[in-house]
Amino acid sequence: MELRGKIIDFLGDSITEGYGVADRENNRYDNILKRECGLKAVYNYGIGGTRLAHQSVPSDKPRHDLCFCGRAYNLNPEADIIVVYGGVNDYLHGDAPIGKKGDKTPATFCGAVWWLMNFLKTKYVGKTIVFMTPARYCGQGSKSDTMPHPHASKLPDAKPLLFYVVTIKQTAEEFGIPVLDLYHNLGIDPHKPKDYHNLTMDGLHFNDDGHKIIAARLKEFLEAL
Repeated sequence: MELRGKIIDFLGDSITEGYGVADRENNRYDNILKRECGLKAVYNYGIGGTRLAHQSVPSDKPRHDLCFCGRAYNLNPEADIIVVYGGVNDYLHGDAPIGKKGDKTPATFCGAVWWLMNFLKTKYVGKTIVFMTPARYCGQGSKSDTMPHPHASKLPDAKPLLFYVVTIKQTAEEFGIPVLDLYHNLGIDPHKPKDYHNLTMDGLHFNDDGHKIIAARLKEFLEAL
């Protein structure tokens, strides 16, 4: 795909918002992509703490409950490409049940992924819709993302982070939506001390150098479509 002159909407959480980036204007991944690919415009819809699925019990920070499904109505309709990057907060502290394949309600994680993909494909006909999966995580309160997160809000059906990654990928196959698997293909593993200290702020949020890697992976991915 030729990216020059294109408009891209970015729907995401704190990573897309740029938390952890010292120079967001120049080094946040969407702005890097704009500069390096000659994009006409980028529109950033990143809000920290937000999840794909609805929250059952209101959070201490109401802003965190502005789920992706609700915010999808507010995207710029002139965009040529819509990039959705989320799911890690559903793993970390979302209290929505996991649900099951076939769910079509934002009240479960499986249903929220289906609902969001269906909504975007229906509303933005002819646009390129792309999802990015959560990357690896190694942060406070969790020794490994290969286990369910121990946050107090999590239900007994909570899953390891990879489940959320696989759910996004499998649902995307149903809709023919391309997925950039950052869990396996980003090349950053915060469980490795070097990656943790050099490329992330806290094992979850990427610093300026980490965002440069995200931008490089996304550029390569989009150009290959």
